[in-house]
Parts: sequence; structure tokens; C-alpha cells
Amino acid sequence: MKKISIIALAFIATAALFTSCNKDRITGVANVRIHVNDFTISQDNITKSTSVADYSGVKAITLAFFKADGTEQYQVTQLRSDASTYTTFGDFDCTLPMGSYTMVVLGYGLSNGEPPITLTSPTLATFGDNPARETFVATQAVNITNANDAVDISATLSRVISKLKIATTDVRTENAQSVRVTFSAGGKAFNPSTGLATSNTGFTNTVTIASPVGNTAGIISYLFLATDEQNVDVTIDVLDENNVSLSHREVSNVPLKRNRMTILTGSLFSASGSGSFQVNSDWLDDYNMN
Repeated sequence: MKKISIIALAFIATAALFTSCNKDRITGVANVRIHVNDFTISQDNITKSTSVADYSGVKAITLAFFKADGTEQYQVTQLRSDASTYTTFGDFDCTLPMGSYTMVVLGYGLSNGEPPITLTSPTLATFGDNPARETFVATQAVNITNANDAVDISATLSRVISKLKIATTDVRTENAQSVRVTFSAGGKAFNPSTGLATSNTGFTNTVTIASPVGNTAGIISYLFLATDEQNVDVTIDVLDENNVSLSHREVSNVPLKRNRMTILTGSLFSASGSGSFQVNSDWLDDYNMN
């Protein structure tokens, strides 16, 4: 059996598909304004690199090795909140027999009480019944040819998920308890080898409103896309404690991208649809999942 030290040193927040970037922020990207259901759409770009241990958005890291026939040889998950699962968050030690493997490393957000991502193969991972969270991935071939020498592997993770934030300009009403966001495409399961969704049928995500009554709110949803860039129809309902819709919004052709955040800003809690939402794509430098 071969002992391997796997060190997840860093991840790159901008995936390789985005090659036009500078050190901090692209400011020369032209704004795109499209009038769709009273929504104004603009796009922006940002790049960010940091270490796994320092980035608070990563709450768990799952490491797995799969044999050439796709069967699992080894899998383990570290939870940032549980120091008993690691000595140094992002460092792994394991033993492997000689052979050829596909290594998969997933770094992702995880709320308290939620189970880790289910990783079943190099081509299938899913959040299951839980909401999708921010997700970073690295996959690479590993060949163990000598049982006597230790092997050190550095895994560089790339963000592969898209993020939608609904930022309200009006304040939460007393009877508003949650927001239901329905996507017409994308999914919560993905292929770690490509970072793309394994299905494109969409899903519904219901988020409890954390902001106090009388305050504006920010509602976060994540989804995996079927392509690097994808326009998705989004339906938004504010629900009361009995899941009765208090207000309803429909937005067509919302532009989403891997490694980008699209922000919809506007009035949400009023029953009328007056006013407009401003939509732009960006990523926060560091988004705390809690």
C-alpha cells in the first residue's frame, strides 16, 4: 500500500474558461442593458485567489480516489467545524495500492446539520435534498507505480457553480416568512470532471428570510449550469407561514455563468410588480455560508 500526502493548497476562484481578467477586477466590460419584464441587466467580472484554509465559504472538503473501472478506492470528508476530522484543514494522508486512479477533490459550503455532498464517481456528485452551496472542484489522474516512495499531490480547486442573489429594495413585511425561487433549468447534481450539471430540468429552492421585519433582505440560491453560460427563467414567490404566495415575480432569460453571481435588486415584498430590478453578475470576495 502506498502512503500519499494530499495537500489542497489553494483554489482559483475564476475557472479556466474565464481568461480575460486582471489582478483585481475587470472594469472595461461593457454593460449590457436588456428590458425584460422591467428588469435591467448588466454584467461584471471579478477574480480571486486564496487558500482553502482561509476561505470561510468552504465548510467541507471531500477527497476520493476512483479506480480505472470507476469503482471507489478511498473517500473521506473533512468538516471545518469538526476538528476531529483533520489535523490541518485541507491536508490529507491516506494509503493506496499501486495502480491508476482518478482523484476528485471537492471544496464546498455546508450549513450546520446538513450531510456532506454525495460523491459516487468522477462524473457524479450531488447535494441531494439539501440546497446547493458554493462548490470548488479539482480532478486529476494519479498513478501509483512504486510502493516504497511517498507521493505528494497539490490540488488546485476551481469554482464551478453559479450563484443568484435577490437583494430587496423594500423591507420585509411581518407575514413574509420565506422566498421560493424556481429555476427553469440547471440542477443540484454535477459532473466533477466538467463542473457542469448532470440534468437541465431546473429545481425549486425555498429560503427562510433571515432579515428582521422592517429590513431589506438578501436571498441566496446556487445552481449548476448545463453549459458555461446559460439564460434561465426565474420565478420568485414570497411565502407566508402557510406557504401561501404573498407576491409573485417572473424574470425571463436571467444570464447566469459558472463562477459568477447574478444579483437581482428591486422591490419584492409588495404585491404589485411596479418598479424594476437591476441585474448584474459578480462574485463576492468571501461569502460566509452561515
